[in-house]
Amino acid sequence: MQIGYKLAAEAFGPQELIRQAVLAERAGFDFVEISDHYHPWLDVQGHSPFAWTVLGAIAAKTERIELATGVTCPTVRYHPAIIAQAAATLALVSDGRFTLGIGSGERLNEHVVGKGFPGVHERQAMLREALEIITLLWRGGYQNYDGRYLRLEDARVFDLPERLPLIAVAAGGPEAARMAAELGDAIFATEPRADLVEAYRGAGGSGPRYAEAPLAWAPEEKTAAQAVLETTRWALTGWKVMSELPNPVNFEAATTTVGLDDVLGQFACGPDPERHLEVAGQFVDAGFDRIALLNAGPDPDGFIEFFRTELGDRLRSRAG
Repeated sequence: MQIGYKLAAEAFGPQELIRQAVLAERAGFDFVEISDHYHPWLDVQGHSPFAWTVLGAIAAKTERIELATGVTCPTVRYHPAIIAQAAATLALVSDGRFTLGIGSGERLNEHVVGKGFPGVHERQAMLREALEIITLLWRGGYQNYDGRYLRLEDARVFDLPERLPLIAVAAGGPEAARMAAELGDAIFATEPRADLVEAYRGAGGSGPRYAEAPLAWAPEEKTAAQAVLETTRWALTGWKVMSELPNPVNFEAATTTVGLDDVLGQFACGPDPERHLEVAGQFVDAGFDRIALLNAGPDPDGFIEFFRTELGDRLRSRAG
């Protein structure tokens, strides 16, 4: 069981994300996970730095804590050859502390390069080809690939680590969970669904099982819930909405009916460690063993201290 800290790259600038990662290491988190976005979900969040630059700086300023993308789409905005190179380099500069989380992406970030954004079945087929390309390049030597959607021509990643990064494949359904078992080394999810873990294991998956738990710390429950409502209400729309809308203004329009009761029903809000344990514990009970804590509250330092003094040991005890 490992507990991670989610770096909300849509809500903070690069220097602040690096600072939070250093603080998370000191507080005893096992890993940090960062979203790889081009746009924030909402304009009020106001940020979206390049995740790979931030991860490189974190690697240089930390010693123990592991790093992960949560998640990168290696099919539209990036070609998988670029991700294969970037992940290999980050594994080297972090001394083997990096996990490559990948998924089929969101229109919010991928449409910006003007190639369009395909339907879900085509996206999954593209992701399969991307996984094949990345693993092919990580074998070493010059490689070629001629897929239906993606191509590779005489490409070689020259700097490969002795121990390759784990690949955690994002899964919103059983089919993707089986792909994670077949072509990846781990699974990544955002819902406490035991069926995803079962599908992953049933297909032969035996690696780590990553998930994100929605929390919001503040000295008062209402303050925490209000912060979620202002900056993170997009998280309540569900994956079918989150993957399809093109810009923050669309998420603004799609979340006008989200209220405080909706937030309190899904997020652990406020200072009570038992409520945070209840929400995060759902993922433990579903079979996940790498839980990234997403704090949507207004005070990241306060949340990290809350984890260090009140939540961390209790969550590890429940998992143990």
